[in-house]
Amino acid sequence: DLDTSKGIEGLSRIRINAYISNLKKCLTLRILPDSLPKWEQLGLPQSFINLAHRHKGLILCTGPTGSGKSTSLASMINYIAATQQRHILTIEDPIEFQFNHTSTSIIHQREVKRDTASFATALRAALREDPDVIYIGEMRDLETIQLAITAAETGHLVLGTLHTSSAAKTVERIVDVFPGDQQEQARLQVSTSLAGILSQTLCKNSKGGRSLAYELLINSPAIGNLIREKKVSQIYSQLQTGTNEGMNTLEQCLIRLMNEGLISRSTALAAAGNPKAIALAGIPAAEG
Repeated sequence: DLDTSKGIEGLSRIRINAYISNLKKCLTLRILPDSLPKWEQLGLPQSFINLAHRHKGLILCTGPTGSGKSTSLASMINYIAATQQRHILTIEDPIEFQFNHTSTSIIHQREVKRDTASFATALRAALREDPDVIYIGEMRDLETIQLAITAAETGHLVLGTLHTSSAAKTVERIVDVFPGDQQEQARLQVSTSLAGILSQTLCKNSKGGRSLAYELLINSPAIGNLIREKKVSQIYSQLQTGTNEGMNTLEQCLIRLMNEGLISRSTALAAAGNPKAIALAGIPAAEG
């Protein structure tokens, strides 16, 4: 198996996955944007981008494969590089978007298996390389997650991705990866180091493209307490009532997209983690 990316000068960048199936060579290609869209063009919320001004903490973007997680965080990195004086280090497998140094920031990109042995190896080294911002392409295992939390606790802004579908499931996934006797400590660390979680998906829209739908958690004393007290199931209600703090549930976002005429009711119901919330909204919307 081979997973890599290549740039074609003057055209675009391509994500390449090569594999063997039934003794035949197979290839999957995904064309990456020639230029990285700004966060406003992606439909990312201002309250999520505001997290980029923090000097430490853990910012997570989650969702299924193909939901645009890497693009969202790459857009945040571009925003940081353009608006702040930061040393930014990315650890990716493979590198998807090529960043350039700006007049205010320096960006170093490392590719797993090419520049470093693993995410964990690169993270251990990163703590000695004095970055302000660390981007982790995927937090796959216990060691990587432990190191990411440590980095966030020790004065770094850490951006990472996970394949989880909601904020609550993201917290559960992080804690559950730790051995049982370490989970209480893990909950404490997450409750204090977490800055925010954006759980996103892409929905077919009425304009023939795709619209970003998301759930957004901004950590607060109330949410931190729920994490410490093993009451993660109550996070959803905090998101519902946290709109003044910039938070929302996925269903609230889907209802907004329906109100704007961007997605149909059937699309919203299919994307919702809690379809009853859509059904109870009572919003007429054209099917399709």
